[in-house]
Amino acid sequence: MSRRLDQLLANLGYCSRREARAWIEAGRVDVAGRVADDPGQKSDPAVVRVDGEPLDHPAGLLLAMNKPLGRVCSHDGREGPSVYDLLPERWRRRNPQVTTIGRLDKDTSGLLLLTDRSELVHRLTSPKHKVEKVYRATLDADLPAGLAELFAAGTLKLKGEDDPCAPAVLRVLGPREAELTLTEGRYHQVRRMFASQGCEVLTLQRVRFGSLGLDGLAPGQWRELPPETFG
Repeated sequence: MSRRLDQLLANLGYCSRREARAWIEAGRVDVAGRVADDPGQKSDPAVVRVDGEPLDHPAGLLLAMNKPLGRVCSHDGREGPSVYDLLPERWRRRNPQVTTIGRLDKDTSGLLLLTDRSELVHRLTSPKHKVEKVYRATLDADLPAGLAELFAAGTLKLKGEDDPCAPAVLRVLGPREAELTLTEGRYHQVRRMFASQGCEVLTLQRVRFGSLGLDGLAPGQWRELPPETFG
């Protein structure tokens, strides 16, 4: 889709629209090999260059991050250190804004997806699409007998909620360690599910989102994903 040059550069986080006009006047922008001279020129982002370089992810960003403990999934600086602070400054200035696909709380680590594509956020967080998320938890007590059957039954109701949780798969890794696979994302769901049966979650890590895993990402690291990863 063709877009105004000044709007395009501003939306991709390069600069403000006013600064974009100055960049164009300075000859820093070219379109299909010709130096641009009109900020209002509508152009295909695929043929626009800034300082000789192609535009940075003009079709949208999709990232996988290994979220470290102590970081929040919020743009509000009052809530503490944010996962967005780990990203390049240009990406933090994009419009639409880069946001997380679902959230992990401050005390949860692991696989987190980020994008500026709103339709992808909606599709991957909608319960009707049943995208699997896998969490690894360590608990303060031994896993109760029959827990896997209870979680799989789809009958468990969390405190304060009328609708039962969707069926979930529990895989026991040890007396106090398990993996839980969910297809929905209620508030603090994993912790609340275990708490309903008398177990407090001591550590929690998301290890898979759909078909994606951490694949060697160290805490705080991220990698770029192809736009077609989720179709």
